Amino acid sequence: MSNSWIDRVRERINIFLYPHKETLLWVLRILSIIVSLVAVCAIVYYHGFPRTPHTDDIVRIITIFSLAFYALKYFLNFFYDFHPLAYLRRTWFEGILVLFIILMGLFYLIVGQQRIYGFFAQRGMEQFPDLSILFIQFYVFIMVLLETAKAGQYIDRIKIGPAGLLALSFLILIAFGTAMLLLPEMTVDHHIQPVDALFISTSASCVTGLSTVDISNYFTFKGQVVILILIQLGGINIISFATFFALFYTGAEGLKQQSLLKELLDTSGLSDARRILKRIILYSFTIEIAGSIILCQLWEKDLSIASPGGVGFAALFHAVSSFNNAGFSIFPNGLMFEPVRMNLASHWIIAILIVLGGIGFSVLQEIFNFKLLLTKLRTAWKHFQVQTKIVLATTVCLIILGALGVFLLEYNHSLYGLKLSDKITTVFFQSITARTAGYNTVNIGALSQATLFLLIILMFIGASPGGTGGGIKTTTFLTLIKASIATIRGKKRLEAFKHTISFETVDKAYSVALLSLILIVTGTFVLTVLQPDFSFTSILFEEVSAFGTVGLTMGITPFLTSASKMVIIITMYAGRVGTLTLAIAFLKKASFKDYAYPKANIMIG
Repeated sequence: MSNSWIDRVRERINIFLYPHKETLLWVLRILSIIVSLVAVCAIVYYHGFPRTPHTDDIVRIITIFSLAFYALKYFLNFFYDFHPLAYLRRTWFEGILVLFIILMGLFYLIVGQQRIYGFFAQRGMEQFPDLSILFIQFYVFIMVLLETAKAGQYIDRIKIGPAGLLALSFLILIAFGTAMLLLPEMTVDHHIQPVDALFISTSASCVTGLSTVDISNYFTFKGQVVILILIQLGGINIISFATFFALFYTGAEGLKQQSLLKELLDTSGLSDARRILKRIILYSFTIEIAGSIILCQLWEKDLSIASPGGVGFAALFHAVSSFNNAGFSIFPNGLMFEPVRMNLASHWIIAILIVLGGIGFSVLQEIFNFKLLLTKLRTAWKHFQVQTKIVLATTVCLIILGALGVFLLEYNHSLYGLKLSDKITTVFFQSITARTAGYNTVNIGALSQATLFLLIILMFIGASPGGTGGGIKTTTFLTLIKASIATIRGKKRLEAFKHTISFETVDKAYSVALLSLILIVTGTFVLTVLQPDFSFTSILFEEVSAFGTVGLTMGITPFLTSASKMVIIITMYAGRVGTLTLAIAFLKKASFKDYAYPKANIMIG
């Protein structure tokens, strides 16, 4: 009886207010955009500029007002909805956040802020006020993310193809990172050249690892956190994160979203994309957290391993950087830092993280298919998809051949004097990191010309499709090898693991390789003109490293001119997004014509 009475009252109120519903909801949407922008700007100012008591008060007021607005907006949407229970089920996560906002506000009003701070101060937690502010700001940030996620349902209206949207997303991420790194509180000297900020932001967003400054002592802890965020967003891809939050909140996806996910994740079908996306987030965070815990255990005993955020932050930073194949380090001289260089166990952990991040998320999904492994452990390989088999086989072969090559070429050179176990660890680590990550435990500039050429080949090949690395990709490399062998032997079909590879795939592989070579040749030529004092080998090495988003260098990066830095920036961007993807994004697609000209025979070779 009471429920029906409440329903009748709600219905009458709704009927009375219905003429104003659309206007009010439109005003709320506009206000939501304004409040979100102001809240984000306030949080950025709080962490990016020198603080005063006055600015702290302003930021606190904006933060509290933002939380109150989000709570009010939620209740108004709930009140205007004709199916309130369905609305609660649909927005359960936001509802929990709003409920917590109300409870937290009531607690502060009843108990009082000073009494709460005093309670924690008496128990030795003098930093509680700062921690509570950080927590509230993080809470506001989550609410802003949810508001942004609601815009994901309008992605179908964007008149940009998946390739163009991917290219644009990285430009936005790079611009955001550049703006953040230019803030005074991000650097020790409170200043950084704009071109250097752009270079570091591009390198982090495109998970390269090249740096014009030593980030271990140039950036503050806040600056290093920004770099870490850029690595994470750039490695998994910012669109993957945005789409994940959109799907999480709205639970709906249009054809444009499905097509976009298929393009980003290199999946074979539209239905695969949504499932893989959820697992990408799960696998990434699980592997990164596990890696950081292990690295922390390995490094915590050595008190000389230090960073502004402590050993825990150092372990997290390197785990994220390794899995995303970024190659950034916050240690002086990178992994050549003596305590880390001597800790061989951590080298193997980092190498494993690099491989897991570089093989691609679709391959990870099959590897971690525990149901398949438990039921068909001995025959699991037979049930893998062809791409998984190609990726795993090519990756293992490249790692072994690369390690063997470095071992033979550097045995009496840079490896001289090391124990056999140290030599094996070093060559395997260098073979793995040369294709994707860019960490080094030997002096790259001291390697022989033959070894440098071998590393250039590995960097050019790069990681695997759907992974966090660059290069032409392992599948492209194997397809080119298979196609060449088939041509030599006069075979009409291209086969791999008892499957036929389509001619469209072969055409795509040749296009990727050719466009990549054009990019590298052009970039190398321009750099030789701009930097005549550098050796050709060091310039070619730098350019290929940028294209493969590797990050290895012969030591010339800090000495590049501003124009040369822009060349490397463009190369890193093109290498991460993909040369073929960029070409598709910027060139008009040919219209289909239902006729064909006569065949012409052209002499080749």
